[in-house]
Amino acid sequence: KSKWQNSSNRDVKSVGEDEVAQVVSSWTGVPVSQLTKEESEKLLNMEKILHERIVGQDKAVSAIARAIRRGRVGLKNPNRPIGSFIFLGPTGVGKTELCKALAEAMFGDENAIIKLDMSEYMEKHTVSKLIGAPPGYVGFDEGGQLTEKIRRKPYSVVLFDEIEKAHPDVFNMLLQILEDGVLTDSQGRKVSFKNSIIIMTSNVGAAKITNESQLLGFGKESKENQSIEDLVMPDLKKTFKPEFLNRLDEIIVFNQLNEDDIFEIAKRMLKSLQKRSKDLDIDLYFTDDAIREISKEGFDKVYGARPLRRAIQSKIEDKLSELILDGTVKPNTKCTVDYKDGEFVFNS
Repeated sequence: KSKWQNSSNRDVKSVGEDEVAQVVSSWTGVPVSQLTKEESEKLLNMEKILHERIVGQDKAVSAIARAIRRGRVGLKNPNRPIGSFIFLGPTGVGKTELCKALAEAMFGDENAIIKLDMSEYMEKHTVSKLIGAPPGYVGFDEGGQLTEKIRRKPYSVVLFDEIEKAHPDVFNMLLQILEDGVLTDSQGRKVSFKNSIIIMTSNVGAAKITNESQLLGFGKESKENQSIEDLVMPDLKKTFKPEFLNRLDEIIVFNQLNEDDIFEIAKRMLKSLQKRSKDLDIDLYFTDDAIREISKEGFDKVYGARPLRRAIQSKIEDKLSELILDGTVKPNTKCTVDYKDGEFVFNS
């Protein structure tokens, strides 16, 4: 018995605060940073954190950071969501990417996003899906597509995509969330949104933003950006009711990306490819000429940075895959991608 006690005493391990925080975080979905009181430092550096992923949207990033800080230090109603925003702007300028960056910065995971496509909630009978089917109807036990997800993961970014397409009843729910931070589901349970960030995207005025950017010069800030905001506001007020717009923390207009922005985004995407190549023991490098050409091929005035990923796949990744398979590019070698005489050249 004494031998067993001595043996068991030697195997005893202590559990620290970090281990407890990790376990509680995995059970509740509450980020570790919330539990270990590190959030204040993160909030002070919010702009820098977001700029690591967002290019060419300085005003949008600053507006988000200021509003989030206001919400977290207690200068607003603590029962309301951390922040509520509507993002306006053309496609491919970083609206969804900013949502992911914000989720990662605030909640430690870019996938801490509850995305709802409002084109699926255009009819009156579809609105009930958000809070769950009424008693006696099929799916009553499953809960709502919005309320159940928030109940299980309260620390989330809730993204209402293309909000202008939603049925008016959806806006009634949103007014309740934005004002009181609570929504009652079909089973009578009150679901709190006070630890979530509410973001809505809209294409209202997107065509005007694109046209105005072409006239002024793509993505220019200051007076030009203010001019674009003034241009969009009349359309916004025609589309949404004042009581809805007045409950938002910020109305954020994303400007069109310019060629320098696309070049910077291309560098970041190619850096990600370099990291994946490093896992294959291949040191991959890109000349400025190669980066500049891929950014040109991936730049579209209408679709923004969206085509860039496809350009990298078709022009770089496909060719590199072939060279790895035929043995031209081998592990433990250096490969430099250049652009000469109208084509990408891989030197290893």
